[in-house]
Amino acid sequence: MNLMQTPKMIFSFHAGWDDIIRIHPSVTRLFAWVVLPLSLLPPAMIFYAGGHYGDVFAPGVSPEQWHTAAGIFFIAELLTVPLMAWLIHLIVTKTYSVTADYHECFTLAAIAPIPLWLSSLALFVPSLSINIVIGILALICSAGLIYHGVYALFRMRENLQALQMATVIAGTGLFAWLVLVQIVLRH
Repeated sequence: MNLMQTPKMIFSFHAGWDDIIRIHPSVTRLFAWVVLPLSLLPPAMIFYAGGHYGDVFAPGVSPEQWHTAAGIFFIAELLTVPLMAWLIHLIVTKTYSVTADYHECFTLAAIAPIPLWLSSLALFVPSLSINIVIGILALICSAGLIYHGVYALFRMRENLQALQMATVIAGTGLFAWLVLVQIVLRH
């Protein structure tokens, strides 16, 4: 998978998605080459920002607490992707009766959070408002990936059904993202 195609994938049913469908990377490969390296980014940025200017984001939290939160966040991220794949599989097959295997669901679960992982780079800027804006933009981009990914990976032909499925999946993903953010803020 070429991560440079991700911006196109936000807005297209075919750009990048057709390559992923053709290449059909295994779950192990997606985990090793997409999930694992990109999941390292937010904890590294939490570790850095918390150690240098953590009071901007949460006054009174020590650098050691930020460092602990970074480690917990990393483990939670690694667990969240397969859990989201399982939830996507349940949503797609049980609620919408669409034929999909776990591999397709994992592919979507591995690609959808890419903007969120990359948005953690905003933590280089010690500004809560800038990080909130970038986080919101990342959520919007993830929603675009989910919608276009649902359509492409599950071979949808009806935009409305794809939009309905994407909305439920994005809502579930938003809840998971909020839980991950709470993990950082609680520790």
